[in-house]
Amino acid sequence: MQRHLVGPPDPISHLRPIIYDDVPPPPAPAVVNHPYSLQEFDPEPARISNTYEMQWKLQRQQLDDTSQDFWLNSNTRFETAKEAVLASLPPGSTPLDKENALSEFYKQWLLQESARVDEYSKIWRALNWANIVLAARVKYSRFPAGLFKSTQKS
Repeated sequence: MQRHLVGPPDPISHLRPIIYDDVPPPPAPAVVNHPYSLQEFDPEPARISNTYEMQWKLQRQQLDDTSQDFWLNSNTRFETAKEAVLASLPPGSTPLDKENALSEFYKQWLLQESARVDEYSKIWRALNWANIVLAARVKYSRFPAGLFKSTQKS
């Protein structure tokens, strides 16, 4: 049974990372004393049963990384620009002055970023669909094995 975990939100991107429990652990560092690695291959069968499954897990992580990178960059630039707008106001600015300046800033930000967000959305959708297709291939590749197991129990 898989138990993926959801981590706390990133303070800048505001995305909650998913911690997958089905990712193979990194190989333990080994001291090589022999010209041929005697422990090169794990004697236990791999948890990843096929190429599609490995590709799906890598692509799933790529999708998460793409989202994290985009929103981290976008929110960092947004906060920097917002602070610059607030810093440009005279010291005696009223709350209404700040509200008007921020309102104009938000409007300009949305216009400025629309092409970038559209491009990100296009990439995200393509990666997500590819991920769904790979997940379906993984399930489909497991189907005959699951069918065989269920007939053995009877």
